[in-house]
Amino acid sequence: MIPRTLWAGAVLALCASTASATDLLQVWDAAQKHDPQGTISQASRAAGSTRLDQAHALWRPTVGLSASAGWAGAQSQMNGAQFSMPGSAPVTGAGFGTSVNGGSATRWTLSARQALYNPERRAQSAQLDIAAQASEHEWTLAQQDWMLQTTQRYFDVVLAEQRLALIARQQQAVDKALTEAKDRFAMGDAPVTDTHEATARAQALSAQAIAANNDLAMARQVLADVTGLSADALKLQAPGRQGLPLEQGDLRTWLQKAEHSSPMLGLQKAQADAAQQELRKHSAMASPTLDILAQASRDRISGTGDFGVASNTQSQQMVGLMLNVPLYTGGWRSAKLQEATHLKDKAQAELARARMQVSQMTRAAWLAVQSGQARIAALQAADTASQARLDATALGRQVGDRTTMDLLNAQNDASAAQLSLLQARIEVLVGQLRLHAMAGQLDSQKLQEVNAALHP
Repeated sequence: MIPRTLWAGAVLALCASTASATDLLQVWDAAQKHDPQGTISQASRAAGSTRLDQAHALWRPTVGLSASAGWAGAQSQMNGAQFSMPGSAPVTGAGFGTSVNGGSATRWTLSARQALYNPERRAQSAQLDIAAQASEHEWTLAQQDWMLQTTQRYFDVVLAEQRLALIARQQQAVDKALTEAKDRFAMGDAPVTDTHEATARAQALSAQAIAANNDLAMARQVLADVTGLSADALKLQAPGRQGLPLEQGDLRTWLQKAEHSSPMLGLQKAQADAAQQELRKHSAMASPTLDILAQASRDRISGTGDFGVASNTQSQQMVGLMLNVPLYTGGWRSAKLQEATHLKDKAQAELARARMQVSQMTRAAWLAVQSGQARIAALQAADTASQARLDATALGRQVGDRTTMDLLNAQNDASAAQLSLLQARIEVLVGQLRLHAMAGQLDSQKLQEVNAALHP
């Protein structure tokens, strides 16, 4: 026999249609507000967008100020100099000497620099632009995966509820058949094997009910964790008989959409472009740089030296161009160039692999949707046939043409047909969403269309 708690779960699943239903859009809205996945993807997207600002900042002027102060000593000596004063003859062979054995020293430098020619920085800027685009592809891919995952969790609960409800109905029928078998055996109208068979089936269903109730509790808790909704208050909607219209467009059209708009492929293309820019950063043409430089500096040291109190002050100002051409880097640049070359080849190969995978996944999703409609039609016919067989078997059991085992098997087949039909409808709905995701078209509007195909 099924424990009372499991009966309660089954009754809850059976009565879900009469309660206030929670539709797919409500679950998705709750997940967006509660699931940490939303914060993660949004923060990643926001961080990626700052790379555009970084790319622009690379070509703006930079201004810096440096200053230092401390204790220092200095000595200077000059010999063979010519010394002259107004109104007197020049003196040759003069010598000058100053010293500060210990005193205070200060230094400050103010500089501004603007890059004019810097191929390495240009490649770096392009990489940052590509990274910003990649973050958008990554966010779109994460959003679509999140929608699919939330939808799948929603339907996991629906399927678990239906499975438990069917087991509960089977248990009711088996209990009734067991009571009839015992009564008939007592009257000598049925063999004892009918009683044994009904008892065995009842015990098997009890075990199935325990497993089904555990699966339902787990599925509800998973959905409750990511939505913040109460697990016990979830009253979800199952797919209706109508479903969604068959997706328009042939396979070639969907493959072209995926090639053009797939976020997975877009992300891989961005990585290949970034690898190409990395190769340009370390090429020989990228090594020279030319900058406009403006600089002002002042050095001062003062204190007591060999000749008494002394001080020395130097000030410099300069505006001009600065050319930098590295002549030898110890092999570092050539090694980085070789590394970038290999990484570019790897990125190109990964792009080719991603293009092949996207094509295969799009093809599989399209075929699954196309064949799913025919499968639903076949399962609907099987469901009708199994119900007719169950009615005929029940009537035959009453007149003695069918055994208890025949009736129990017919009940089991009818329940399995209903469950298979529900699962097929769910798979078609999810398959349509997956097909749109491969083409980069999965959004809230598509969820709305699926939600319209559900009923309480």
